[in-house]
Order: sequence, then C-alpha cells, then structure tokens
Amino acid sequence: MAKRIVVITAELPASVKTALMERFDVRTAAARPVDAAFLVACDGAFAVVPSPGDLFDAAAVNALPQELLGLASYSVGLDHIALKAAAACGLIVTNTPDVLTDAAADIAMHLILSAARGASRAERLLRAGDWAGWRPAEVFGVDLKGKTLGVIGYGRIGRATARRAQAFGMRVVFYDRRGDGAVDDIAEPVADLEAFYGACDVISLHAPSTHETRGMIDARAIGAMKPGVILINTARGDLIEDDDVIEAAQAGRIRALGLDVYNGEPALDPRYLTLPNATLLPHIGSSAEETRAAMGAKVIENLEAMAAGRSPPDRVA
Repeated sequence: MAKRIVVITAELPASVKTALMERFDVRTAAARPVDAAFLVACDGAFAVVPSPGDLFDAAAVNALPQELLGLASYSVGLDHIALKAAAACGLIVTNTPDVLTDAAADIAMHLILSAARGASRAERLLRAGDWAGWRPAEVFGVDLKGKTLGVIGYGRIGRATARRAQAFGMRVVFYDRRGDGAVDDIAEPVADLEAFYGACDVISLHAPSTHETRGMIDARAIGAMKPGVILINTARGDLIEDDDVIEAAQAGRIRALGLDVYNGEPALDPRYLTLPNATLLPHIGSSAEETRAAMGAKVIENLEAMAAGRSPPDRVA
C-alpha cells in the first residue's frame, strides 16, 4: 500500500525526518510565501507540517487543496495559522504542546543572566582583542539576588522561568491578561499592569501574540517601568514596539535587553545590532536536541491519527 503524502515546509532534524519518511511519503516545499509552487507540491498530500515562520493566513488556508486533511504544526504557538479560516475549511490543526517548556525557560533564564551581567558585551570585548586584563570598573552588571522578576503571561513557560529565577534568589511577580495564571508558591499575581511594571527590576515576556498584546511594550509601558529595567522577550517579536524599546535602550532607560524573537523574522530592526546592552539570539528557544525530537514525535502522532481518521491528541482546530 502506498504511503500517504505529507509536505514539510522546512528541513527538520534528521531523526525527525527519518521517522516521518518511515511512515509517510515526505515532500519538502517552502511555504514562505504560500504560492503556486507550494500549492502544486501539496497536490495529493493529506497533510502539511508548517513551521512558525510560515504564514498560513486566511488567504493561504483558503487556497489549499480541498483534499488536504490538516496542518500539523511543528510548534506550540499557532499565531502563524488562521485557525478560524482553517476550521471553516474543515482543516484539522494540531501543535506540539508540553514538550518545549523547559528548553524555552532555559533560554529565558540565559537571557536574564546575560543581560543582567553584561555577558554579551564582555564577550565582544574579549573577541575583539580589547581586553587588557581584570579591571575593577569594567563591564559592570547587577546581581539577581533580591531583584524582582516580572513575568507577563503565566503559562507553562512563564511558570518554568519563575521557578528558575526563584533558585537565583529573585522575588517573582506575574501579570496574566487572561486571568487564568495558576496561583502557586513561586510568584505573586499583580492585577494592575502599571503597578506590575513599577514593581519589576526584570521583565520577561511569555504572552501569546493577540490583538490585545501586540505592541504592549511601548513608550507608555516603558514610562511606567523602573528606570534601568531589564527587558527579556522569548515569546513573540510583535509584543514589542521596536522604535520605543530601542530608543529607551539607547538612552539607558532600559538597562539591558535579552531578545530571542523579533518583528518580521528573520529580518530584524538593524538598530538592535548596534546596541551594546543587548543580548540577541536567533529564535532558539526550543533548540535542544531532546526537545526538537519530542516535538517531532508529537507531529508524527498527530499525523498518524489524521491518517487513521481519528481525532489527533493535540488538535486545536
């Protein structure tokens, strides 16, 4: 019996692709954008495996072949897929929850540490050959112990980041716009956003991209923050208004930035590259071997359920 056809939009880790090829006839076709060539590649396929950088907006979803059963996204976040349009077309959409929490929280904590201690700036000094030996007034950072970390979006990754920060002696508060952040013994909820901003020495973003959260870190928000706040974003690039954040970082109003996500990826505002107080990573929050393999296992499980006519375990639409 012929294997059913699956289209992947990017090269997956070798172990994941091998496992996919054992079960399915795998085609690779770039979906940036979803154009005529991509649609030709989808001919005869029963499912597509998109990645976060692909944009399956309503127009793209509506253009997909009618025989396509679903989109098994290689991601937890789903803001790159128009879920309502997919549901209207009868498309199944799945994601890969519960397997990248620790990897993403590790990167958030890495950025908190690097930004607080100026590690990126110090490494550039060393690599440029400008280090003249230990000096008492060179590359100052700040201690994390006793500082307050504010987590915006207290879901799985936000909580895991809070646990890590607690181990460094930080007080943790959180703001969750949805109001469903779990009450625990790690972090204290703060209901008023301006009060939250004013309480934090470090702010770490873990909220989804929605019409309510896009651009939430703007000049007004920064004005409510402590002078010298450290800002971390491992969630979505569009939570930040680039002009306002860059201006505040240049002026020292924001002491340091730690970013793993950007508006318009893979492009980013080139001014970030000139900021000496910014630690910049290329969206590697889930880039651990174990995590990417576990994400692949989720995708395969969802695809096998679709192919068998069952409801996939990670169905979101």
